[in-house]
Amino acid sequence: MCLLDILYKLGYDIAAVHLNHNWRGKESLKEAQNCENFAKSRNIKYYSEILPDDVEKTETAAREARYKFFKRCAEKFNSKVVFTAHNYDDNAETVLYRIIKGTGTIGLQGISEHRDIFYRPLLKTLRSEIEEYIKTNNLSPNVDSSNYNSKYKRNLIRNEIMPILQNINPKVKQALNSLSELAVEENELINSYLPENILKASAGEQKRLIYKLLADNNIEYDRKKIENIQKFIEENKNSKSGKTISLNENLWFFVNNKKTEIVTKNIKNTDYIRINKCGNYKFEDYTFSIAPFEGDIQKFPSDNEFKAYVSLKNINFELRHRLDGDRIQPLGLSGSQKLKKYLNEKKIPAHEKDKLIFLCQKNEVLWAAGLGLNDKIKVVNTPTHVLTLKRG
Repeated sequence: MCLLDILYKLGYDIAAVHLNHNWRGKESLKEAQNCENFAKSRNIKYYSEILPDDVEKTETAAREARYKFFKRCAEKFNSKVVFTAHNYDDNAETVLYRIIKGTGTIGLQGISEHRDIFYRPLLKTLRSEIEEYIKTNNLSPNVDSSNYNSKYKRNLIRNEIMPILQNINPKVKQALNSLSELAVEENELINSYLPENILKASAGEQKRLIYKLLADNNIEYDRKKIENIQKFIEENKNSKSGKTISLNENLWFFVNNKKTEIVTKNIKNTDYIRINKCGNYKFEDYTFSIAPFEGDIQKFPSDNEFKAYVSLKNINFELRHRLDGDRIQPLGLSGSQKLKKYLNEKKIPAHEKDKLIFLCQKNEVLWAAGLGLNDKIKVVNTPTHVLTLKRG
């Protein structure tokens, strides 16, 4: 509420968003109403959601759901910026929590002032200063009763462990924040000397690169998780098609004999578009083009180009992703085979298969863009048409 009031007074065009975690029944509903009333009193756009009952009631699950909500809201309001009100005390508690968990020096960097679309303008502001602002400006923020429940680890640190540490060092918050700043500086230095390819890194470098990869993607981690991923890399680094291991609900770690990467859960798109005449067609982030062939053949496009010369008798196709039952007759072969087998022979990683785009007639693939043609539309003498697929 402090942050929202400041942004409002600075004249920003803002939207206030509130997520009800649905843990505390009527109290949560009352808090949401308070947020809405505050926004309406200042003519601030307001949006709220309630988490469904099936979301696990843990700090980690709540945090993941919260940031998904923020990103949905950014899209809803067409914003490239999300402000959150993490403060100086929050960062100290985070660093201490990560020391206890053993997350390594990367974890000691604490909360980032800026990552992706998220900005935290109050990160250098003490909680006591925020409370003073609230009092001076007669604001009425929600006070979450669960903040006093020490069964949650964050509350245990804030309510019980931090006061004990302040008896040892009254400036423990400053010390932890200073440690956070030192960790950022040292990690920047270390990262400048690390190789880019995990597969070519030494064992120690691998651990460091995995730590960084997880931290950069906001994925919870500990040393055991790092070692499991390192073992997974060692076991699958010679795989041509590659293997994946789950990191969380939506992200996987992929490795083959050429690269490693974090990939997102692919929700299969079953949409398609009809192709019944020459022209340009928009499909997802791509433009498919079919045009009459004109001119002379200088050179046939290779299979891995997103361009093909073909011989067609008529135009009646679908442009789509793969479906169960799809088949293809690879160029130069007399019989057809399952598309699944064709993609396996092409060594296409599993997480990339549903992203491929195909030109089809019913369940027959005539062109696998960037992979190859069906023998049935090959050019015998002169092409009749040119197919292209471009991003944008």
